[in-house]
Amino acid sequence: MSNRQPISTAPKDGSEVTVYWVDGDGVANESLARWDAGNGGWWAFTDSTTQKKIEPTSWRPASADDEDQ
Repeated sequence: MSNRQPISTAPKDGSEVTVYWVDGDGVANESLARWDAGNGGWWAFTDSTTQKKIEPTSWRPASADDEDQ
């Protein structure tokens, strides 16, 4: 597993990365997400059909293991 990096260094080319963020309830989360320039932010699926704009604090490259989840 790669070390976490500051979100400011994450790719903003639409590629999927693993991000780390805290939700409104203060719960730490790890999600696959993409930067969406058109919507100006990071978006992650919270379930199989719902996307949410999030404010991640760090990231790492998505691994092959992440894609199987």
